[in-house]
Amino acid sequence: MRTMWMAALVLALGAPAAHAQTPKPAKKPEPSAKQPPATPPAPAAPFNPESEDAKTIYALGVSMGRDLSFFALTPEEVQLLQKGLADSIAGTAPAIDAKEYGPRIQALAKARQAQASAALLERAAKEPGAVKLPSGVIYREVQAGTGKSPRPTDTVKVNYEGRLLDGTVFDSTAKRGIPAEFPLNGVIPCWTQGVAKMKVGGKAQLTCPGSTAYGERPPPGSRIPPNAVLIFDVELVDIPGDTSK
Repeated sequence: MRTMWMAALVLALGAPAAHAQTPKPAKKPEPSAKQPPATPPAPAAPFNPESEDAKTIYALGVSMGRDLSFFALTPEEVQLLQKGLADSIAGTAPAIDAKEYGPRIQALAKARQAQASAALLERAAKEPGAVKLPSGVIYREVQAGTGKSPRPTDTVKVNYEGRLLDGTVFDSTAKRGIPAEFPLNGVIPCWTQGVAKMKVGGKAQLTCPGSTAYGERPPPGSRIPPNAVLIFDVELVDIPGDTSK
């Protein structure tokens, strides 16, 4: 939970546009007989932190901000977050007792994540060519293969990219530069079920409900939250062998 609080601080510090008060509109100029043509506003300069400390702090904000993605905050909720931060820094008496609401942060995160996950699975199931397996895995063939299909006891060689619900890539064979090999019955159920439907040379997208991925126990040190829906783009390169032998 401490990470969430820190992420909230960084997010709020990085978005100073919202304040407790709305600025008063500028006074309109008195009409005159001749007015110069309106000058279009100059485009905003791109944000470019210069010092290494500034870049590091910005990177920290980006990293921690991802931890808030599953809250799916609306613009109005972001303003509430910023208001709470501003009051705390200024020493202003808070509108509510924050200690009472501390335990609700995790509950809110879980509820928001569940809503976003359900919406993603529903969209994936409606895509052309998508097939929903009995476990809830959404299988969609992207490119048909011409080779054989693997059995659960087979070792498979694959290229793949794994993404979180917000599009963050958490694993990719492209980053390592070589395909991955593993026994098909030694990976998450989503892979065992989905890759078994593929043929060598084929490509598919697997949308995995949390229960078919890592559930409550994501890999230590990964950015995968508990019960996360995961999306994999998979290419079945080869079936090197039968692990049962």
